[in-house]
Amino acid sequence: MLQKKRRIVATSALPYANGDIHIGHLVEYLQTDFWTRFQKMRGHECLYICADDTHGTPIMVRSRNEGITPEELIARSFALHSKDFEDFQIAFDHYGSTNCRENRELSERIFKAMREAGSVTARVQPQLYCEKDSMFLPDRFVKGDCPQCGAQGQYGDSCDICSATYAAEDLKNPVCTLCGSTPITRESEHLYFELEPQRDFLREWIPAHTAPEIANKLLEWFDEPLRGWCISRDAPYFGFEIPDYPGKFFYVWLDAPIGYMASLTCWCEEHGESFDQWWQNPAAELYHFIGKDIVRFHSLFWPAMLKTAGFKTPDRVFVHGFLTVNGEKMSKSKGTFIKARTYLNHLDPQDLRFYYACKLNSGADDMDLNLDDFIGRVNSDLVGKITNLASRGVQMLHKQLDGRCGQMDAEGRALCEKARARADAVAAHYEARDFNRAMIEVRTLADCANQYFDGQSPWLLVKTDPEAARSVMTSILNIFRVLTIYLKPVLPDYADKVARLFNESSYCWSDLHTNIEDAAVNHYTYLAKRVDKEAVDKMIAESRENKQPAQPATPGIESVREVIDFETFSKMDLRVAKVISAEVVEGADKLLRVMLDIGDGRPRQVFAGIKKHYDPAALNGRQVVMVANLAPRKMRFGLSEGMILAAGNPDGGLFVVSPDQGALPGAGVR
Repeated sequence: MLQKKRRIVATSALPYANGDIHIGHLVEYLQTDFWTRFQKMRGHECLYICADDTHGTPIMVRSRNEGITPEELIARSFALHSKDFEDFQIAFDHYGSTNCRENRELSERIFKAMREAGSVTARVQPQLYCEKDSMFLPDRFVKGDCPQCGAQGQYGDSCDICSATYAAEDLKNPVCTLCGSTPITRESEHLYFELEPQRDFLREWIPAHTAPEIANKLLEWFDEPLRGWCISRDAPYFGFEIPDYPGKFFYVWLDAPIGYMASLTCWCEEHGESFDQWWQNPAAELYHFIGKDIVRFHSLFWPAMLKTAGFKTPDRVFVHGFLTVNGEKMSKSKGTFIKARTYLNHLDPQDLRFYYACKLNSGADDMDLNLDDFIGRVNSDLVGKITNLASRGVQMLHKQLDGRCGQMDAEGRALCEKARARADAVAAHYEARDFNRAMIEVRTLADCANQYFDGQSPWLLVKTDPEAARSVMTSILNIFRVLTIYLKPVLPDYADKVARLFNESSYCWSDLHTNIEDAAVNHYTYLAKRVDKEAVDKMIAESRENKQPAQPATPGIESVREVIDFETFSKMDLRVAKVISAEVVEGADKLLRVMLDIGDGRPRQVFAGIKKHYDPAALNGRQVVMVANLAPRKMRFGLSEGMILAAGNPDGGLFVVSPDQGALPGAGVR
């Protein structure tokens, strides 16, 4: 059945540059990848657009703590994210960064349009300010007691216990999460994007562009006037400074979704295409794949921004749930908070792709990765039922029938046509993002093929009627080929190996209608192998590496964060060192460059985060304790060859550890 050629842009939420990709993130990127690969197989013009989300206070703080620039931090993150996605066979048409010229220009353009429309207002508001860190504190950098239920340790925007929402300055007993000090309240003028004028538009737009359960939740906000959305942040802040407002920066959630447009712009510039023909084209389709935790940004603020600025809004926002592992929230202590790279260190990426496809549907319910079920599903279905068809069929052809297909027999041809007849149903499941149903179709057809295979017993038939056995093998391989085409959006590398097996080019959906008969078949090569439970166990062990189990209470160490054994401690080479010189590091807020003598004639350079606590001149000639066998660390300012031990007080004070008089440089500390 021929379809009209479509023009489609699909996006996934932008991964934040402050952390690694983990298997929970991959639910979304794989889901989008399955869907966009399917669209391309059907012959549609489809782009999969994404980017690193690079702005905000966490990026600024982390780069400062590491002694590097934010630009260096996000470049490192970009390389790591890109490699993880590539190795999981996720095929972006363009993967960019929000810290780019195109995003700055679009952000300023949209802000200007919002301002000219009268949708931006300025208000003076109280904010929590950390005097020690010299910065206003974003919601996630302050904790305290919930003003509603009194629960302790809650962030500055909402309570995990009673679900109350509030302003950070309303917290009781607030504490800065960066340094532990008590912030003060200061007033600052901020810019707000007013949503109330968009009430009628949003009330109509939301149910037309989101699933019913998502729309119903969002429309609860309409029981009262819609609050304005703060779109500015005070310096210091890593991001784009707002035109005409010195010292004010766009809030990361303003420029992050604009990053979709910026990445599309980059793709268009690279390929000589028009942005308007993709984003603004009424006939083109625009879809966002996101998690349910960021629905508010994509289905309230984002469409309101686009409409105000004269841009087309998304055709649909597809929302998925969270990932649990073994029925529970991902846990670092249990080793189930698994980074993408940790998975790749032990297991084949196509196995997770297949398992996620078996579980994913179009709803927003949470999805569980049960590791025992994962092992069983891959071994039973992908390897035992599907891949085994090719493995047995091709190897028998080459061992006993000169490696050539013949003609399908009547029963086999009928079974192959039955498999092809499910094409529209499989396509409908892919289109609806009900990937689990598509996998059920494939598994059911594989069961039929295996029943036919076993019933014909070609390993016996070849002894009495080789050509009849060849017909059985030909039928089996043609059915397997149909199943492979159905699986290609989920297993692209697997499908390309199968195409090479049959001397074909990479499959598109229309290749379903071709038979492989009276043709040579290449030798069988690895397509899939069984998952070893030992490999899964090693992955879990690596994920909880350095996470020591809870220790029984020991007198005198109740306040120790983590207990280590003597063997671990004995690996540390602690030595007395004499400070040769100490100086301020230009461009670093906390670092001193300290040159140390440990008695071997070669000075050691160490960067120590003690600038706020020590005058460099006061350290000259002083003896300190150094970790001498710490691996050298390359920093923006040079190579740090160790660490100076210091003790910290709860009030934020820091004191360098010094030996008693008489200790000589190079002496071991015991």
